[in-house]
Amino acid sequence: MIFKRMPTFQCPLLAKFTISFLMGVATFAHADSKKIAIDEMSAYLDFVEYSGATIFAQQIPKTEYSKMFIIDARDAAQYAKDKIPGAVNIEWRQVLAKSSQIPKNQPVLIYCNTGSLSAQAGFALRVAGWDNLRILQGGFEEWKAKGGLDAHTIAAGASAQH
Repeated sequence: MIFKRMPTFQCPLLAKFTISFLMGVATFAHADSKKIAIDEMSAYLDFVEYSGATIFAQQIPKTEYSKMFIIDARDAAQYAKDKIPGAVNIEWRQVLAKSSQIPKNQPVLIYCNTGSLSAQAGFALRVAGWDNLRILQGGFEEWKAKGGLDAHTIAAGASAQH
């Protein structure tokens, strides 16, 4: 036998070659995946409406909440403390991993505290094919400040007085 089988750690040249080869394959695969992701995001941005699928609390009539699948994208402790009634807790970083729980056949509303993390999660879901999703502008804090479930009624009353 010309080549004696040696464990990789005993043959530094083979170890270096193996590591270099695997890193090259990983870099190529990563670059290819990155390009695909960028192409998908670019295509989405070409056609998304200006609002980016956001909705204000004042635009949601109280009766509509029961028809929506509502995602609280905050952490479990914040969710346990206070939430929009009927909301399901799926932390913002987990929306794609748990996307099988999110329907495509009914309206979906996603929120966090201020709207920034839910916007990221919403973007990911919209790129992944959820066109039935709206992001609560201003998040839970603004929702509460505008009147919560009654924000639409309050806004309608205020505009009727003017």
